[in-house]
Amino acid sequence: MEGMSKEKLTSVSNLVTVFENSRTPGAAPRAHPLEAERHLPGCRPPSPAGPWEAPSVEEAPGPGPRTVSRRYLSSLKNKLSSGTWRKSCQPRTCPGAGTQPEEKRVVQELLETEQAYVARLHLLDQVFFQELLEEARRSKAFPEDVVRLIFSNISSIYQFHSQFFLPELQRRLDDWTATPRLGDVIQKLAPFLKMYSEYVKNFERAAELLATWTEKSPPFQEVLTRIQSSEASGSLTLQHHMLEPVQRIPRYELLLKEYVQKLPDQAPDRADAQKALDMIFSAAQHSNAAITEMERLQDLWEVYQRLGLEDDIVDPSNTLLREGPVFKISFRRRDPMERYLFLFNNMLLYCVPRVIQVGSHFQVRTRIDVAGMKVRELADAEFPHSFLVSGKQRTLELQARSQEEMISWMQTCQAAIDQIEKRNETFKAAAQGPEGDAQGQELQCEELGLRAPQWIRDKMVTMCMRCQEPFNALMRRRHHCRACGYVVCARCSDYRAELKYDDNRPNRVCLNCYTFLTGNVLREDKEDKRRGILEKGSAVGSEQSLVCGFLQLSGDKWGKSSSRGWCVIPRDDPLVLYVYAAPQDMRAHTSIPLLGYQVTTGPQGDPRVFQLQQSGQLYTFKAETEELRGRWVRAVELAASGRSPGEPRDGDLSD
Repeated sequence: MEGMSKEKLTSVSNLVTVFENSRTPGAAPRAHPLEAERHLPGCRPPSPAGPWEAPSVEEAPGPGPRTVSRRYLSSLKNKLSSGTWRKSCQPRTCPGAGTQPEEKRVVQELLETEQAYVARLHLLDQVFFQELLEEARRSKAFPEDVVRLIFSNISSIYQFHSQFFLPELQRRLDDWTATPRLGDVIQKLAPFLKMYSEYVKNFERAAELLATWTEKSPPFQEVLTRIQSSEASGSLTLQHHMLEPVQRIPRYELLLKEYVQKLPDQAPDRADAQKALDMIFSAAQHSNAAITEMERLQDLWEVYQRLGLEDDIVDPSNTLLREGPVFKISFRRRDPMERYLFLFNNMLLYCVPRVIQVGSHFQVRTRIDVAGMKVRELADAEFPHSFLVSGKQRTLELQARSQEEMISWMQTCQAAIDQIEKRNETFKAAAQGPEGDAQGQELQCEELGLRAPQWIRDKMVTMCMRCQEPFNALMRRRHHCRACGYVVCARCSDYRAELKYDDNRPNRVCLNCYTFLTGNVLREDKEDKRRGILEKGSAVGSEQSLVCGFLQLSGDKWGKSSSRGWCVIPRDDPLVLYVYAAPQDMRAHTSIPLLGYQVTTGPQGDPRVFQLQQSGQLYTFKAETEELRGRWVRAVELAASGRSPGEPRDGDLSD
């Protein structure tokens, strides 16, 4: 046993000597890059399906350098996550095994592979790292910090394995007859294996720096070429050797699992060995988490590059939850505009795609904090699959391409909101009910000025929503109150109030909001004016009306300019039909007392047309569908007969 141990130590010493003495080019390459480990005495060849296999490479034509495929790390992470590679090992007959116990043979293999691994760590730390560092100090051709970033904490890993892990394994195997145990050694040293997380997390960045400076700096490339062509390097690139630490922990777990399987049932080391196996598995999962974190940061950085790397957006602690195109429903334009959303765990970025993509692909128009954000579906027949995102900074009306996509966006947004609320106990829970239906959009008084309102679309009104004066293209411009979102005229919006959602900057607001926000009461010139019969706001939902909706208005009675109107029969005034120019108007342009009118079909024979006729008065209407026409006819007939909603017919009294 003692002679065998000396032979093993001599083999490692010979490898280290080769590393130290082969720093000049011209040395003959070995037959295979991993022969040092594969051909050590008593070491079986690794399974081709195991995660410690030679890394996948992209072969370049001819003798050029080989580069590691980035898919390899993702494949390794999947294997670690699923555990499918952790299969039971069948006993093998190793040369020179003789009659020694099988569990001792596994420990011997662990020691031999550890010797080869330490030799490779020596190559990484004492050869590649030190020579590149010396060249950086001597020639100043590349920064020393770049070298340190490439090799991360490889020096700590090398010192741990060479000065602690390998000597402990060697001493235990030398004294195996007196102390046939391995579990206590692994338990003592396994927690230190978590240092691999830092190395694995840095691997992708290290590979990028290595590729950049190999191409950028001839002295850097010269040092790499000299070492890589040596016998010690086995004609492998530095990037291949850098994968060795990533592969090592899974092999520890596999060998230790086999060791536990080979132990007799009553072996004194079984409990410690099982506990050690669990600790190794924990270290493997720690590395797996590091790989996941590395991929997250890589994907996050790519997103930030597409956004232009703005200082107030770039934050490595963020998590991208969803991204994708949507349409923005404009309050001025008829057609929705193409936009793009990035939803993070703490913010929603509303972006415009750049026509010329120089540097960044998107321009950030608005950032909405998830804290305080609300999301709900919009019941809008003109824009199906639409939803509302209301935040402190801005409120957006958005349209998805399908119902499924809209639901997915709303669910993801709501999940982010819920997560923020759970972390912030002082955050006031969002209101349970909707902020209002498609016709009632006014913010609740307690929210006025605290969050950006939903702006009423221009086409939804033909008159000021405060004073009811009609708009026209030349004399009366439309303005939006920045507090409530109403469309108002210049006179009714000639006030300024500080709004908290806009960093307390003064904004244009209507008189009502100005009074509420500032406490200043102004006398209105028309405050004593009696409300006219037509001044009945149309902004009521279906629950406040018997029937409401757009109808085509035809005939001389309506005039040429009134081809389409928003018609409402209110529940609180069920015998009158009000006709508005737009759904949000506060005053109707026509009211028709329905009592005594007859409902007839239209002369055109169109099943969607119906007429109201009485004493020479004739009104012609056209619904969008036959079903809607039937609803209107039933409601008008009910009102024309003088019956209120729910009032029984004459024949019903006897039942």
